Order: sequence, then structure tokens, then C-alpha cells
Amino acid sequence: MNTTLIIMAAGIGSRYGGGIKQLAKMGKHGEIIMDYSIYDAKEAGFDKVVFIIRKDIEEEFKAVIGDRIRKHIDVEYVFQELSDIPEGFQVPEGRTKPWGTGQAILCCKDVVKEPFVIINADDYYGKEAFRKLHGFLVEKEACDAEFCMGMAGFVLKNTLSENGTVTRGICRADENDFLTHVVETTGIGRDEDGKLFCDDPGVQEWFTENERVSMNMWAGGPSFIDYLGKGFREFLEDPSGDPLKKEYLLPTIVDKLIREGRARVKVLETQDKWFGVTYKEDKPAVEEAFGRLIADGVYPENLWGE
Repeated sequence: MNTTLIIMAAGIGSRYGGGIKQLAKMGKHGEIIMDYSIYDAKEAGFDKVVFIIRKDIEEEFKAVIGDRIRKHIDVEYVFQELSDIPEGFQVPEGRTKPWGTGQAILCCKDVVKEPFVIINADDYYGKEAFRKLHGFLVEKEACDAEFCMGMAGFVLKNTLSENGTVTRGICRADENDFLTHVVETTGIGRDEDGKLFCDDPGVQEWFTENERVSMNMWAGGPSFIDYLGKGFREFLEDPSGDPLKKEYLLPTIVDKLIREGRARVKVLETQDKWFGVTYKEDKPAVEEAFGRLIADGVYPENLWGE
């Protein structure tokens, strides 16, 4: 079975200091975080990668990773643009950002016709999640829902940044590890005493460091991408929310489908520690983390042997 890795790399990276954080070099041979994700995905059995980028970074993106990676795995590109909206709609005056992760995956509708896994470009996920989600796609566990999906469930304490707060989809699952709902929660961090805090007073009352969280690593099929087109129109028609800032987000979309009884999402727990470059201060720690993984034999020093 053919399977595809979709990498969302169109983020502006404002919290990183305005640079293209997805292209920040981490390894001794110029490797960036995406190199390690693609390496892990290929090892797990994925045979194609689709990069979602912006037109204005295309040349640099291909120079830094795309032209090199295509020697090892099939590569395609799609472009997420603010103006890419259905006929009959207009971009609100003053809006500058694209429409979120749901729109990003919708951009893949013409090139992804096989089961897929979605990841963020600037997050390191570890090998376990790729193996488990690829196995989920290949094994086709029996499912009576319209959309049968999987999700890597990271442990919250393994996904925090020492340099600022993070946003995580905090998950609740039933006794069979099927997702019941996702609470997209901003401002998660620890205070000086190590106590967890977040922006949502309701979540603050019950969440712990051992909650499983979404890192936007979802597994699904082409029918989900088809659905995103219809859902995007409904999102744009909805008058609620700030038209200059509201986003069409994957956790919110999946949560809605679960509540409607249209989706079943298997939560596949991973104990791997996340790291990424949410903030520019994260970069030295990420470089150090990759150095440890190389020293431990998890990765070769020269990842692609070039």
C-alpha cells in the first residue's frame, strides 16, 4: 500500500523571530528537523512526501531540503495561500495570515489520493509515532464510521518548551483509546514552582502533565481531504469569530466530526519526547538533543550519507 507523509511548512514563524524557522539547520551536515521526520517516515514505510509551503519560500525551501530529499523519496509540493478560497468568497480586508491547518491540508486535494499522515514542519516526533501510525494505516482496523482516523497521542510533559508557552490539543479518550474530544488549549507552561498552567480556566481545573495531547500528527484517508472542502465553506460562511484572525484548525474539525458521530479516531500513545523551534531560544536545545540522539546511535551523524 502506498502511504504519504504531508508536512505543513507554510507557517510564518512570527514567534521564532520572523525567520523561516522550518529551515533552521540542526545537524552537523545541514540537516533540519524535517530531515529527521522524513528519515523516520521512510524507515516506517512511507514512500512519498508532500510539502505544504508558501510561494515566497519555494526557492529557498527547495535549496535547503527539497532538491536533496527527492533523491531518497518521492516529493511533491502544494502551496497554501491566503487568497486560495472557494468561489463566491472574498479575503477580508486587513487579513494577512492563511486560514489554518485545515486549509493547509485541503491544498493537497489534487495530489494526495492515498492514506496519509500529517505533521508540522518544525516539530520532532520520534520514531515510535511514525511506526504506529503507518501500522494503523496499513492494518485497516475495522471501523464503522464515515471517517476512520488515527492520532499520535504524546504525553503532555514530553511536549513542553522551556522558553515559553505552547498550544496543544488536549485529548480525552474512551476505554478503547478512541478519541472522545479534543480541547485546543493555548498558553500551556509551568510556573516557577513547576506547576502547570494554561489560558483555559476550565482545562486548568483538571489537566495534569500525563494528559495525552495532539501535536497535529493525524492519520487519515483521501475522503477526509474531500470533507475539508465542504467544511471550509461552512467555516467561511460562519459569521462568528474575528474574520482577520479566525482559523480553520484540524483539532476543531476532527472534534466536530467526532461529536457528530461521523469520525472515530484511534489514539496511539507515544512516549517519545517532542522538541521543536517554537521560539528562537529553542534552537540550541534542539541541536543538543539531536547530538544526543546521534551519540546514542538513533541516527547516523550524516543522515543521508551525502
